[in-house]
Amino acid sequence: MTIKIGDRVPEGTLQEFIEVASEGCSLGPNAFKVSDLTKGKKIAIFGLPGAFTPTCSAQHVPGYVALADKFKAKGVDEIWCVSVNDAFVMGAWGRDQKATGVVRMMADGSAMFTKALGLEFDLTAKGMGVRSQRYSMLVDDGVVKQLNVEQPGKFEVSNAETLLAQLG
Repeated sequence: MTIKIGDRVPEGTLQEFIEVASEGCSLGPNAFKVSDLTKGKKIAIFGLPGAFTPTCSAQHVPGYVALADKFKAKGVDEIWCVSVNDAFVMGAWGRDQKATGVVRMMADGSAMFTKALGLEFDLTAKGMGVRSQRYSMLVDDGVVKQLNVEQPGKFEVSNAETLLAQLG
């Protein structure tokens, strides 16, 4: 079943490649429980099929990076990019996209969180395995307040501009 507005985000763990070690976070991949990260926060989350893919790299991530300050001005605490890639790939892609410190590049390497959302997309026939559908959502204290899921092959409703406009 696909997640919908009003639902609590499912339990899950995402990985993030940490560039600089700090208290509680070591250098390299670190695992984070989604429920811990969303507690008491407003998070703009967007999911996409894969790192370094054309639309994702040319439009999806750059839009959220460019509008990050506007999201913050509307009360959003963090922006996450979730993809079915490993933390090393997501870390490298974040550096390439100049997203470090702006958008958290969250890896869902085995698609467990994506499947729990009901937003998986099977591209096995094309040699890419199970991926994420393209979507955006606003999560407030763990509850989905906005949700925009793209039709296959489209990039019309999950962009940063659409989610930002929905924040009022």
